[in-house]
Amino acid sequence: MKPDISTAAKSVLVPGPDHPITIERNPNRVAVSAGRRVIADTRNALTLREARYPPVQYIPRVDVDMALLEPTDHQTYCPYKGDCSYFSIAIGGERSVNAVWTYETPFPAVAAIEGHLAFYPDRVDAIEERPDD
Repeated sequence: MKPDISTAAKSVLVPGPDHPITIERNPNRVAVSAGRRVIADTRNALTLREARYPPVQYIPRVDVDMALLEPTDHQTYCPYKGDCSYFSIAIGGERSVNAVWTYETPFPAVAAIEGHLAFYPDRVDAIEERPDD
């Protein structure tokens, strides 16, 4: 039997001084490549900064080649953001299994990342930021 991952049984935490989370529009163009192909390219990335973790680029789905992604059964939970689903990058090989994550229904404090995807830097070829032309 699959464990229940509903948020009803989980703690929900709100970002604050002890665990800050900020989300800002990235003024740069952000491109992600895997398998020697660009799989995401956007001028509308959001940079999420959470506590002491490295910043994460959240890219709108409309700017990702979703045909190259395969949904997986892998799921996690963040008490600050909610239930998280994953994708593998078909052309990325074994390294790119569960390389992409998304919060389909994020908690209100981080609602801005709804409809966005994030990529593990060590599971793709590159996540590049360059000034928008």
